[in-house]
Amino acid sequence: MENLTIEELESNLKLKAQILNQIPTPVMAVNKAFEIVYVNDRAKEILKKEFTDILGKKCHKIFDTKHCSTDKCCMKKAINEGVLCSSRSEMTMEGKIIPIEYYAVPLKDELGEVIGGLEFILNITEQSKFENRLKEQSHTIREMSTPTIRLWEGVLVLPVVGVVDSLRAQYMMESILNKIVETYSRVIILDIQGVAAVDTAVANHLIKITNATKLMGCQCILSGISPAVAQTIINLGIDMHGINTKATLSDALLEAFSILNLKVITKNNE
Repeated sequence: MENLTIEELESNLKLKAQILNQIPTPVMAVNKAFEIVYVNDRAKEILKKEFTDILGKKCHKIFDTKHCSTDKCCMKKAINEGVLCSSRSEMTMEGKIIPIEYYAVPLKDELGEVIGGLEFILNITEQSKFENRLKEQSHTIREMSTPTIRLWEGVLVLPVVGVVDSLRAQYMMESILNKIVETYSRVIILDIQGVAAVDTAVANHLIKITNATKLMGCQCILSGISPAVAQTIINLGIDMHGINTKATLSDALLEAFSILNLKVITKNNE
């Protein structure tokens, strides 16, 4: 490669700076001592500082994030290990906490030696709000799909409808156990009339839930087993020994009353 003239080098540097200034997110470069050697226009605009006020300053003094001066710092990893690193953190700007996603890459010289790092910072405030809304909606949906209801004094019922996967089974167990503690219930009815199909995984989830309730001092009754589900359980060779099962929810409720030493008396109208 032919040697470039000073004018050509200056032209190349200006072109690179113009390119980086077109990026609508903050960009900074530091040396191995983590001293800032470059920031683009967007960074200066957000920081509300001139380049002369930023040049040579430690990056953690200018960009105040939760990862700064810690082992979680991606810039530190990029420089020390020579690899790309990305992460999420929070940056304090004018008293406000801003969620960010940032990427750090090592800067190398012509010989491939790391001489510093380059970092791109993205403001993900709107993305974080959207993700939080999704989490809230997901939590609401899970609660609606696993409503543990206090049916009687000391009796809970959980009607299960739809598909039972590992995540839902775990949430069902947490919901049931928490409700047992809150209500001091002695019986829980797990009604699976709305479950169209049962395989080995679903059966194992149900068995784990019944065993967990026993550890809490609460008896579990499994109701709503359809003929098709019962046949599937037998064909799969699933051991349901020790699990109290009833055909219908009403039968399960009568069994719950019996466990609590309660009797249902029908009073004839006079």
